[in-house]
Amino acid sequence: MLARREHAVFEVRQKLAQRGFDQGRSEHFIALFQQQDLISDSRFAQAYVRSRVQRGYGPRYIEQALSAKHVDTDNVAIALGTYSDWTGLAFEARAKKFGASLPSDFKEKSKQMRFLQQRGFAHEHIRVAMAEDD
Repeated sequence: MLARREHAVFEVRQKLAQRGFDQGRSEHFIALFQQQDLISDSRFAQAYVRSRVQRGYGPRYIEQALSAKHVDTDNVAIALGTYSDWTGLAFEARAKKFGASLPSDFKEKSKQMRFLQQRGFAHEHIRVAMAEDD
């Protein structure tokens, strides 16, 4: 189970429960895995950020997904801090989906902005990606 990818402690706990392990036994194995450095929330958070950045997701999406996996906020902040060019990523995601040319009408611009917002980019990132000079 641990050989394919990094896992959060919460995920391992869920998988052990699904496989019929009782809670006490699961906690014993989780503590053992953590002691042997087989599972680590910080490593998981870094791998997850790297994976989602490659897929064109923004910091808000990643932060929410890691929070859903019960990764603590310190590990999330450190992992998100490893990537700094969110505006460049927003521009690349928009260009990949809609092409390099900027939209000329309001309807298309709104559509592209909603896409970036759903991908988890902040307003500042979206504004730069849409080349607004407010």
